[in-house]
Amino acid sequence: MNQTSPQGSSPSAAAPRRRHLMDPNAPRKVPDPKDIERLQRVQRRVVSVLVITTILHLSAGFVIAADHVAADRTDARIGLNIIAAAFMVGGIAATLVINGRSWRSPWLALGLVPAIVGIWWTVL
Repeated sequence: MNQTSPQGSSPSAAAPRRRHLMDPNAPRKVPDPKDIERLQRVQRRVVSVLVITTILHLSAGFVIAADHVAADRTDARIGLNIIAAAFMVGGIAATLVINGRSWRSPWLALGLVPAIVGIWWTVL
């Protein structure tokens, strides 16, 4: 079988090199360390937002679940609200660690908000 094009010329000589392919004669320049640092900072922020949003929804789900428990099961309602607070504190701690900060922070007190709101809403 003949591997030449219908015009008789070689396909690689006529076609320009595609930009998405590596060109051994023109290697890519080495990325600037500041660019890599900026990229990593943005990646950490995106992951932090995803973690805190997911945990916030999970905690809200526990509070809503506590509202659907029978009225005579106050212990179960309080327990679900405490679990919601524990997840929220863990999510805030994870966000702090992802961003390179110490997990021991006053921001952890913010994780108690689902428990306070949940107990006020479901028990009181």
